[in-house]
Amino acid sequence: MSSRGAARPNGQSQASKICQFKLVLLGESAVGKSSLVLRFVKGQFHEYQESTIGAAFLTQSVCLDDTTVKFEIWDTAGQERYHSLAPMYYRGAQAAIVVYDITNQETFARAKTWVKELQRQASPSIVIALAGNKADLASKRMVEYEEAQAYADDNSLLFMETSAKTAMNVNDLFLAIGE
Repeated sequence: MSSRGAARPNGQSQASKICQFKLVLLGESAVGKSSLVLRFVKGQFHEYQESTIGAAFLTQSVCLDDTTVKFEIWDTAGQERYHSLAPMYYRGAQAAIVVYDITNQETFARAKTWVKELQRQASPSIVIALAGNKADLASKRMVEYEEAQAYADDNSLLFMETSAKTAMNVNDLFLAIGE
């Protein structure tokens, strides 16, 4: 039996080490950044999520083997007018999730721009994950899985398609980053 997620009756995890990671979410407006975070942190999904203004801060801890990983999550606003604030959030971040909407090719192109910016300006050791969100809308797909996977492979990114609505791969994405 794996100790992943194991907890003692008093709610304390069995982990011997605690690691804190600053994680930032980047991507166009309405790709589902806040929905992914809400699903991961609170297990909730709201069909109509208000646009984030500036950034929102949430934390969530997960247990990986003998280590508790505490994510300090900065969910940034996707609107262009907030772009200049982004470096303030990804500076010092150990991980970033760049999110795009699989039903919108333009958001994938924009995600590539975010990846380039992170590669240029963020910490050289940052872990970057690419998340193709809204996988529950596969019938309206405009970005092929293979195209995104090839891009991720070429740029040494973690890659998963996710659905904040159905919770598909949401926890797996954060756990993969934690590993």
